[in-house]
Amino acid sequence: MLDLLPETSLVAFVGMFGGIVLGLAARLGRFCTLGALEDIYYGSNAVRLRMWGIAIGMAILSTYGLSALGYIDLSATLYLSVAWNPWANIFGGLLFGYGMALAGNCGYGALARLGGGDLRAFMIVMVMGLSAYITISGPLAYLRIWTFGAGMPALNTPSIPATLSGVSGLSVTVIGATIGLIFIITSLSSAPMLRSKSSVLWGAVVGLVITSGWVGTQWVASNGFEGLPVVSHSFSAPIGASLLYLMTASGNSVSFATGSVLGVLIGSLLGSLVKGHFRWEACDDPRELGRQIFGAAAMGVGSVLALGCSIGQGLSAFSVLAYSAPVTLICIMLGAAIGLRQLIQGFRNIG
Repeated sequence: MLDLLPETSLVAFVGMFGGIVLGLAARLGRFCTLGALEDIYYGSNAVRLRMWGIAIGMAILSTYGLSALGYIDLSATLYLSVAWNPWANIFGGLLFGYGMALAGNCGYGALARLGGGDLRAFMIVMVMGLSAYITISGPLAYLRIWTFGAGMPALNTPSIPATLSGVSGLSVTVIGATIGLIFIITSLSSAPMLRSKSSVLWGAVVGLVITSGWVGTQWVASNGFEGLPVVSHSFSAPIGASLLYLMTASGNSVSFATGSVLGVLIGSLLGSLVKGHFRWEACDDPRELGRQIFGAAAMGVGSVLALGCSIGQGLSAFSVLAYSAPVTLICIMLGAAIGLRQLIQGFRNIG
C-alpha cells in the first residue's frame, strides 16, 4: 500500500472514510452534541445523550482492546503525547461550549449542516477555522502561549487507566475495557434507549469510527518513513487546516484532517439526500448572523486552548481515557448550558 500511495494520501483516505460515516451518523442517526444537550436540558429526553455514552464506551472498549493486540500505541496518540494543562482545558472547554450554543452547532455539526445545504453553517465553518488558526499561529498565539504555555510534547503523559493500574495492580487494558463497558451498560439502562435501536447502532458506529482513526494513522506511522502523527477525528484546527490546504494545495499536502473534514461533508450530503432533507438555507436576520459569527469565533479559540472540540476531546481523547477528556467535556456542557440559558431564557430573574 505504501508503494502505491504517499503516506499523507493514505491517512487522508483513513480520515475521509471515517468522516463519511460521521456525516451519515449526523444526518441519518441524528448524532449531535448540541442537540443532545438541548434534549436533556429543555426536553428531559436523554436518548441522544445516552447515544453519546454508547459512542464513548465503544470508542474506549475498541481502542483499549486493539491496543492490547498491538494495533495502537496509546502513548503515541495525540492526547497522551502532550503535557496536560487542566486550566487550558477548563477555560477552553467553557469558551467552546458557550460559543457552540451561540452558533447553534459545533464544528462537526456545522459541517453536517453545510452538507445538507445550510449556508449559515458555511459561515460558521469559515469563521471557526480562521479563528482556530489565528489562535494557533496568528496574533492570538502570543496571548495563548503567555497565558497557558506552548503545549509541549511529553513522554508518558498519564492516562486514567495508567494511574488506576498503579494503585490497583490491574492491567491498563482491563481497567480501560471496564470503564468502556460501564459507559455502554449505563447508557443502555433505559427503556426509551433500548427501544431506539437506531440510536444504539449509530452510537456504536461513531465509537468505532474514532478507533479506526487511531488504527489507520498508527499503521501508517509504524510502517512509513515520514513520522506522521497518530491522530483521530476532531473538528477545530482541522477545519482551519482544510481551508489552508484549499489556498496552498500546490505547495501543501493532504492530511488526516483534510480527509476527515471532506468526509463529513460527503457523508452529510449523502445522508441528507437519502432523507430528502437537502435544501439551500440562508440567514435573513443580521442579529442571528452576528451571534453565530461570534459563537464560531469563540469555538475556534476555545477548541485550540482545550486541544480539541466536542468530538476531539469528547470522543477521541475519551477513547484513550486522557485526563483532559472528562474535564473538557464537562466544561463544554457547562458552557453550552450558560449559552442556551442566555438564548432561551435570558439571565434576568434567574431565581
